[in-house]
Amino acid sequence: MRPASPLKIFLFAIAAFAVTGCASIVSDSKYPVAVTSSPSGAAYEIVNEGGVSVRSGVTPDEVTLRAGAGYFDGEKYTVTYRKDGYTSSTQTLESGIDGWYWGNIVIGGLIGMLIVDPATGAMYTLPEKINSTLTVAPVSAISAVGQSSVQVQ
Repeated sequence: MRPASPLKIFLFAIAAFAVTGCASIVSDSKYPVAVTSSPSGAAYEIVNEGGVSVRSGVTPDEVTLRAGAGYFDGEKYTVTYRKDGYTSSTQTLESGIDGWYWGNIVIGGLIGMLIVDPATGAMYTLPEKINSTLTVAPVSAISAVGQSSVQVQ
């Protein structure tokens, strides 16, 4: 049996890349995200755009989240932080287009750009971290512990 020519190997490699997506090859559809707060020790809950709670815990923490929500649909999360003595805080964590997605113009072709990467969610990426700075909750006269009130007549 004769060894394959370099041209055949090259053409086979090009064909293999043509049926895959560029972001699917060099990227991922799930990403680790560091969840932090100042002060630390805040309880957090992450809810996806469908209203489903996908993760909860206490800061600091690291979670793995899906970047895509469906075909050509990036995921959008709402992160709510709560800690006693502090006002709760809500932030949005939104996916963006992965730079490797544009590599389909050179490597993945239309199949990668229009089918593979959008279907797998690999065309999207998430930020590496999300942080919230909580503010001290105002103390009201009713909720103040150990406070006495004086009425003036």
